[in-house]
Amino acid sequence: MSDFSYVAQNLQAVLGAIIRESKLANQINVPRLVAVSKTFPAEAIIAAYNEGQRHFGENYIQELATKSEALKTQCPDIRWHYIGHIQSNKIKQLSKIPNLFYIETIESVKHAEILQSALNELDKTVNVFLQVNTSGEEGKGGVDMNKTVEIAKEIVKSASKINLAGLMTIGSINESQREDENADFIRLLNIRKEVASSLGRAEEDLELSMGMSSDYLVAIRSGSTNVRVGSSIFGNRTYKK
Repeated sequence: MSDFSYVAQNLQAVLGAIIRESKLANQINVPRLVAVSKTFPAEAIIAAYNEGQRHFGENYIQELATKSEALKTQCPDIRWHYIGHIQSNKIKQLSKIPNLFYIETIESVKHAEILQSALNELDKTVNVFLQVNTSGEEGKGGVDMNKTVEIAKEIVKSASKINLAGLMTIGSINESQREDENADFIRLLNIRKEVASSLGRAEEDLELSMGMSSDYLVAIRSGSTNVRVGSSIFGNRTYKK
């Protein structure tokens, strides 16, 4: 069994950085930290959970299903965020995850319709973020920026079991390396204004999920309310070959 005692120290360092940066940015509320635990075993999650962390992000549905089942007794208050690519044929399985709190990568009306159908059967509601491709890179997940308002309106109109809580983006590698201003984050801020206006909601009512280990401090300065940090907490990942 691996020793994950280092996780507590790393977690506190990240939380401290988030608090400091949010104060400098004059944020009213401290952004939520989602500890991205993909590829790490349950023991690593337990180490962070015992330190007070509750929100965890996973990229693969089968891995999330396995971990959520294994940890539902030992970590009863855990809140899972699904942050990986969504396959339509896996949405029903995803909807059944215990303590599923957010699905951050909805990127089409079709996804919302399938999810709505699954949630109707379960009689449960789930928070979602609409993922937006703010970098315009081909092959990157997320809706086209120009279609975000249209899709957001359709989801809110037709999916009663889905709470559209905000918008999510993954910035380009080049922008993520900048230490001052990230153009992808600024684009998401502007898109939020358009979406909020079209839905008749205040901008602050729509969360912004942006920022990972390499750029979460810049994201907080840009107004992020939800940062997804993995390697800075759990260390470098080892992927199976």
